[in-house]
Amino acid sequence: MLDLNILSEQTVDMPQTPYQARHFINGTFTDSADGRKSDRVSPSHGIVVSQAAVGSEAEAEAAINAARTAFDDGRWSGLSAKDRAAVLNKVADLIEQNEERLAVIETLESGKPISQSRGECGGAADLWRYAASLARTSHGDSHNTLGEDILGMVLKEPIGVVSIITPWNFPFWILSQKLPFALAAGCTCVVKPSEMTPSTTAMLGEMLQEAGLPAGVCNIVLGYGTPVGSLLSTHRDVDMVTFTGSTAVGKTITKSAGETLKKVALELGGKNPQVIFADAELDSAADAVTFGVYFNVGQCCNSSSRIIVHEDIAGDFIARVVALSRKVVFGNPMHPDTQVGAIVTADHQAKIDGYVKDAVDAGAELCLGGGILNVPGLGDQFYQPTIVRGVTPDMAIAREEVFGPVLTVLTFRDFDEAVALTNDSTYGLSAGVWSENVHTCLAFARKAQAGTVWTNTWMDGFPEVAFGGMKESGQGREIGRYGFEEFLEVKSLVMRIGRSRAPWVKTA
Repeated sequence: MLDLNILSEQTVDMPQTPYQARHFINGTFTDSADGRKSDRVSPSHGIVVSQAAVGSEAEAEAAINAARTAFDDGRWSGLSAKDRAAVLNKVADLIEQNEERLAVIETLESGKPISQSRGECGGAADLWRYAASLARTSHGDSHNTLGEDILGMVLKEPIGVVSIITPWNFPFWILSQKLPFALAAGCTCVVKPSEMTPSTTAMLGEMLQEAGLPAGVCNIVLGYGTPVGSLLSTHRDVDMVTFTGSTAVGKTITKSAGETLKKVALELGGKNPQVIFADAELDSAADAVTFGVYFNVGQCCNSSSRIIVHEDIAGDFIARVVALSRKVVFGNPMHPDTQVGAIVTADHQAKIDGYVKDAVDAGAELCLGGGILNVPGLGDQFYQPTIVRGVTPDMAIAREEVFGPVLTVLTFRDFDEAVALTNDSTYGLSAGVWSENVHTCLAFARKAQAGTVWTNTWMDGFPEVAFGGMKESGQGREIGRYGFEEFLEVKSLVMRIGRSRAPWVKTA
């Protein structure tokens, strides 16, 4: 057994019975017509934590029809922005009131630590409030210099019916990066959460109803990618699909949506580097790297799963990260001191382990970990904190998204090599740079092919600042004003004043 900080104790009360997650269609909670349900077994505790309705094409069709009708009759888009914002703000209040209830079920379904679930679920309220503010400040443009008899206007209108497909790793947060912004724009929605973490999305349906959202404006269909997700991305009555998940599925959605030329917004995978220059403040950088690779059990699209370290400090820096990694608290997600919990499924854990073993077989060196971690009383669906050095850019562990608590280390000699290694990836979600020289940081930020670049920090995020990737990390943006405008269509309006237009057809 590694000399690790493992915590088995539990301090948060467990629910007495599984949560019953149901569809929310046209303002009504309902089971599937065929009665099918799926059990979600907690990866950390091995108990059935929730039972969710399994949707079919019938439920998906009903939800899309409800959203289409609600959009076309204007019950939501026709409201003033003030009234829409009032509903969104009520939802934010209800999220905060239900933070603990949401966090407990999310921890048990996903395996993430309760402290991180609380931050995710409670913190999502701020996204809803910011979206509400955007609803009230949205505006178009006017052009009054086109001639004294012409007035031009650019209007921004809701795109229509939006399908929202969310993943299992941040089910409530990622939903809140999409849904309130779509609603703020005046769209109607159909939401499909991951079948592994359906419950917090179903709980949100209760809050939407209590906040007074009109029936049909937001519909929730539980179930699997086939058939529910497939229909949500191909149906002719859907105007836009926004998806967060794997790059492979994102490509499939893009192809499927192309048949009806839907708008598609994608937030996909990442292989995100932190680049540490020789003049970096190493203690701060080592702490940020440790946080970046172990947060949410490493199951995070923004995980800093590869670091690129100047060769002069590589040994010292790796030693610092290894020492910190031994102090990170792994174990029972239901204890507030736990920092790293369980892996979401046994199959995913096997995939993580495979990447590590293949790298070692190819000549990489294990500095720490590299195997399954058994937590007393909870079992072995946990993975050791793992650091692998001697990695070459061609190895799968350096190029593919491992999605676990595994850090790979590459080294560089000069600025140009650091940039080249950073950009030598099919992904372009985020990157980080550590240097006390502001010119180095700015030059790197300009050259890095990534949607977000952090300098001397990692994973600081704000509702005001757009998020999204380049290359195969996705298209479009979420949150911020740019994320809000993804859900708007631009319409030009040209008005002639009076009868000043000269006739085209000569009548005399």
